[in-house]
Amino acid sequence: MNKQINWKMFAILFAASLFSAIVVLPYALELEKGVLASSPMPLKVIIAVSIVQSAVLFAAFIFVGLNLSRKVGLGLPLVEKWLEGKALKKELAAVLRSSITLGALAGIAIVGLDFVFFHLGVPISLGQVEPPVWMGLLASFYGGIGEEIMMRLFLMTALVWLSYKISKTADGKPTTTGIWAAIILSSVLFGLGHLPATAAVTAITPLVLARALLLNGVGGVLFGWLYWKKGLESAIAAHFTADIVLHVILPLLALAG
Repeated sequence: MNKQINWKMFAILFAASLFSAIVVLPYALELEKGVLASSPMPLKVIIAVSIVQSAVLFAAFIFVGLNLSRKVGLGLPLVEKWLEGKALKKELAAVLRSSITLGALAGIAIVGLDFVFFHLGVPISLGQVEPPVWMGLLASFYGGIGEEIMMRLFLMTALVWLSYKISKTADGKPTTTGIWAAIILSSVLFGLGHLPATAAVTAITPLVLARALLLNGVGGVLFGWLYWKKGLESAIAAHFTADIVLHVILPLLALAG
């Protein structure tokens, strides 16, 4: 294995993550407009600080993720082949086809679970506080790129690496149990990370907690499995597609209905 970080790969991921952090700002600012209205800090300063903070965090996430991923057999196989000048048209088409299909199914499953929880008495549901569709489209890039770099390339990879340090297979690879534990734990942490935003609009009850874990866990487990089996590119495509279902198609259907 190459013991040096692939700086071309780093540059591509950093540029993509920074792009996603910038284009999500209209969506994020719309959701936080009530809080921002009473902030003593000018909006331009808030935006600048947010972009700088994102740049620093993503640089760290990507650096650590790329260093650890090569040690445990994870990564971005399609981008690697592209950087090596190899043909990958057929492989790319196959990966995109399966990833987009699975991402769409995940989005539909999340909508279905949200419907169930709403009728069980959870006082919030998808689309209740949804910004305009164009903002949702831009936000989908952050979900697909930014969150996958953070949750899969960085967090899941780090957890797989920790499990690898504890136990490995006879041929020196991470165990299947360790990988699944990393997939599930990173998905649970992702779900818990949404609770502060949920707490701002409703009380956290066991049912609300279960909703947060399940709605985010459906995607998290799928994206983690795709990262493991097909590479981060597949997880990004699936996550982006799922977010298009949630932030673009669902609001459009609500407007049409």
